[in-house]
Amino acid sequence: MKNSFVELAARERVAALLDDKSGRELIDPFDQMIAPNLVAQGIVPESDDGIVVCRGTIDQKAVVVIATEGKFQGGGIGEVSGAKIIAALTHVLEENQAGNEIIPVLILDTGGVRLQEANYGLLSISEIGNLIVALKKYVPVIGVVPGRVGSFGGMSITSALMSYLISTKKARVGLNGPEVIEQEAGVREFDASDKDLIWNTVGSRQRLNAQVVDEVVTDSVEAIQAAVSTAIKERVDSHRSERADFYLSLLSELDLSKPMTIEDYNQALNNHKEEKVALPTITESQEFVSDSVGYQWFQALTNYSQPKSSVGTVYYGASDKFSEEAVVTSIIPDNENPMYRVRNGEVGLVEGFRMGQILEAIYQEDKDKSVKRPIVAVIDVPSQAYGYNEELIGIHMALANSAAGYAKLRQAGHPVIGVIAGNAISGAFLAHGLQSSRLIALNSQEINVQAMSKASAGRVTNRTIEEIEAAAEKVPAIAYDVKNFTRLGAVYAFLETVVSQETTEDSVNQVISAVNAAIKDVRETNDTMLTNRYTNQIAVDGGRVETNKVFKKMNEEWNG
Repeated sequence: MKNSFVELAARERVAALLDDKSGRELIDPFDQMIAPNLVAQGIVPESDDGIVVCRGTIDQKAVVVIATEGKFQGGGIGEVSGAKIIAALTHVLEENQAGNEIIPVLILDTGGVRLQEANYGLLSISEIGNLIVALKKYVPVIGVVPGRVGSFGGMSITSALMSYLISTKKARVGLNGPEVIEQEAGVREFDASDKDLIWNTVGSRQRLNAQVVDEVVTDSVEAIQAAVSTAIKERVDSHRSERADFYLSLLSELDLSKPMTIEDYNQALNNHKEEKVALPTITESQEFVSDSVGYQWFQALTNYSQPKSSVGTVYYGASDKFSEEAVVTSIIPDNENPMYRVRNGEVGLVEGFRMGQILEAIYQEDKDKSVKRPIVAVIDVPSQAYGYNEELIGIHMALANSAAGYAKLRQAGHPVIGVIAGNAISGAFLAHGLQSSRLIALNSQEINVQAMSKASAGRVTNRTIEEIEAAAEKVPAIAYDVKNFTRLGAVYAFLETVVSQETTEDSVNQVISAVNAAIKDVRETNDTMLTNRYTNQIAVDGGRVETNKVFKKMNEEWNG
């Protein structure tokens, strides 16, 4: 076996970590669980769909090691590949809940969502993140980013949720790939041809300085083995997805109206002492605030007639308009925002950390109550922020704080109901909306649900926009319209007659009625996880057929 861990294929990496002869692969290539959505697009599939899952031991401790194969579709997550991870982690969680300790180790070599299956990837990544949050109550979740592709996209959010993250100096970790930032924000924001810029921003050495990864080791099998073994033994947890106050107080000291130097940021980070940051306050305004869809629906669903937040982009407030006292949240555009990459309603550093802070406060307020308040998330997010400062500081950690906050509330018994009133795109949707117990969607042609803009998706996949649209005719998960998204089974209530995003009396009443029904459904089923997404009738009949096939096979093979 090669001594370089980076040079190994996914299956070899798994074998290198496990105790000799202890490994048993689950859903191996002979099971032929291929991705039919790739076949439908004329793309050659792989018999393991780029994911290797093995039960075994490390230093005689029971583990499940999961590895993504970066050489296949850039390690992207689609329906089958995502379902293999979700099914394995579901079993790991059940074992730990039963008192049988099993520690998950995930080896990431991935660009995030597999764009050829787009929305399947988004759903899968949110479900993986949910399970990681649940697992950390029992055991550490260890991540390894060896190199080659690195860890990008939604899977970088996943990496930030893990207890401990190990990398080699050949690895990169970031939310947005350099080419995507250049496509969305321009070459002056990030020059994708500047290799030094890329490595100095998202390379592992700087990621260690920026506390994005916990340990950088030599690229050798022995060094990775030792680091993973120590992390398991010491049960470490960096709590990266629960550091809102630290980063909010840090951000308040930085001038983010222009690109920072790496040296200035590292110095500020190393000198910073965490301070408690006050929660945003919501008041009534006498002035025009916003005409955005998210603002109008926040206004319609809360007790405020003209709300204004002390944090211009992040809103939350009590509401007595539902069957139970609820808290409504939303992300709002702010044209005056000094962080220029989030002026159109994008979810950036402040938005992710602030929402995480708010959700943690709600958790603390309700933790001793027998009945937890519902959370209603108004979803109108055009994307995450594409910017140099965002990547340098670690926007994926900010989004992880928000995603973890929603997951923690749901798992504690808060019904989390997402209302898709506007766009729901990419990492922004993962942070704000996709951890919902139930999703409700308006039937507006203005609403897009997707993993990436068409222009960026075309650049990454080497397709024209026309080719992407043609592929969507065969694979609904690639389509951008909300109606096709409902075909995947993730939407609890699709309001067919609400064809406008306007907050008319009828549309507001329909949304309130749907939210009440969703809250009741969550209460009656005691549903604290996301299993309803792939077990409801629409999902079983067609939306998540492959997911359910993978679960059935994993159930058969789990205990040998």
